[in-house]
Amino acid sequence: MNPCPCGYFTDPKHECHCSPFQIQNYLSKISGPLLDRIDIHLEVPRLKLEHLTDKRRGEPSDEIRRRVDKALERQKARYGNERVYFNAHLESKELEKFCVLDKESEELLKLAILELGISARAYDKILRVSRTIADLDGKDVIEAHHISEAISYRSLDRNLWG
Repeated sequence: MNPCPCGYFTDPKHECHCSPFQIQNYLSKISGPLLDRIDIHLEVPRLKLEHLTDKRRGEPSDEIRRRVDKALERQKARYGNERVYFNAHLESKELEKFCVLDKESEELLKLAILELGISARAYDKILRVSRTIADLDGKDVIEAHHISEAISYRSLDRNLWG
């Protein structure tokens, strides 16, 4: 969705003509309970010309595929005889068992709850996404940078718009 009715609220090249009330009203059309059901939401800014024309390549698709396959193998081994096949299928009661956090991660998540006011459902989403990020990183324990990245994918949980 756009960040405001005109679509230019965060655009560095175009001026937004929406009032704070219009922006808040626009964003409030998507309810918190609906946002809670979306695993990842983040702002995607306009790309600059130099990024569009940059000839350098990112990580090759076959390397990404290998990392994803390894992450899926980790999940399959972790869940073994459980009725869970993927991190996305973890229910609240299973998160504690399978989403082991180091101390720094626990503190970061507590801070996010207090500062961002995230819901219980969003908390569970952060844990599931963190578990996947850790799997892609080849880690058994979820570390603070995994939690931090997962929190960054919950941009609409935060009061970014005033």
